[in-house]
Amino acid sequence: MIHIFALLVGCLLDYMFGDPVKFPHIIVAIGKLISFFEKLLRARLPKTADGELRGGILLVVLVLICSVGPVWGVLFIMEKINPFLRLLFESLICWQCLAARSLSDAGDGVYDALIKSDLPAARQKVGWIVGRDTAELDENGVIRATVETIAENTSDGVLAPLIFMAIGGGVLGVLYKAVNTMDSMVGYKNEQYLYFGRAAAKLDDIVNFIPARVSGLLMVPGAFFAGLDAKNALRIFLRDRKNHTSPNSAQTESAAAGALGVCLGGDNVYFGKLVHKPTIGDADRPLEPDDIQSTIRLMYSTFVLCLILCMMIGGIILTWL
Repeated sequence: MIHIFALLVGCLLDYMFGDPVKFPHIIVAIGKLISFFEKLLRARLPKTADGELRGGILLVVLVLICSVGPVWGVLFIMEKINPFLRLLFESLICWQCLAARSLSDAGDGVYDALIKSDLPAARQKVGWIVGRDTAELDENGVIRATVETIAENTSDGVLAPLIFMAIGGGVLGVLYKAVNTMDSMVGYKNEQYLYFGRAAAKLDDIVNFIPARVSGLLMVPGAFFAGLDAKNALRIFLRDRKNHTSPNSAQTESAAAGALGVCLGGDNVYFGKLVHKPTIGDADRPLEPDDIQSTIRLMYSTFVLCLILCMMIGGIILTWL
């Protein structure tokens, strides 16, 4: 029961305060671990495709051990001392593993800049949350990038960690965030990370396979509660959920595109290189700034539905036990 209560407290803290940037942050620590081991491994392994592949596998193993092991140990010790201490510490971990409020705040920042007709500021703000080049984006490109990243991160940053923590508390939450952070730091298909980041990218695809599909499906009733087009969300989800180079990203992007009645996806520029991608959804109307706010509502409604579902399943399991 402790990790269920901790998850509820973590969700409440995230909604109220957002990312706890003024506290020692476990995700920041994981990022530093990744950078440290990357430098260490690159300095000691041969600069060949095979050497970088082996280095990437070692990176994954070392980061997971050094991230998950200490958290499990501290939680175990705290529970032996006093279960309340474990509840307190695990609640802080759950809080740090969720990104709903920070995702919402980031979207609001882009929206506010667009409403003020400050396109340079909007480009800068969206550049903080997407991997594509944003310096030359027009208003439509800025809106599309923002809507896509909120939709995709509804799974990666919100529902996936929620599902993992509902199953295994803070320990599985940290494991998921370690995998996801490695992918965001080294999982690129460019010259620097094509081989070194492959293991992290593949593992991220695996751990997100089920959460991404659950997220896409839950976005359909989520669209209804957010006042959007649930019927079209289901139609586009079923039709376009595979229209992406990633096996998982289009699951939520397709549902969001259908709910909004817009076209997402298409070509983007990464590190100065044009990357062709399939489109998602139908261009029933042009994108507009209010679509950012609608996507945030969709994210929160889907989040609440997933939390309720996790609590119901957890309650049934606890009753059986």
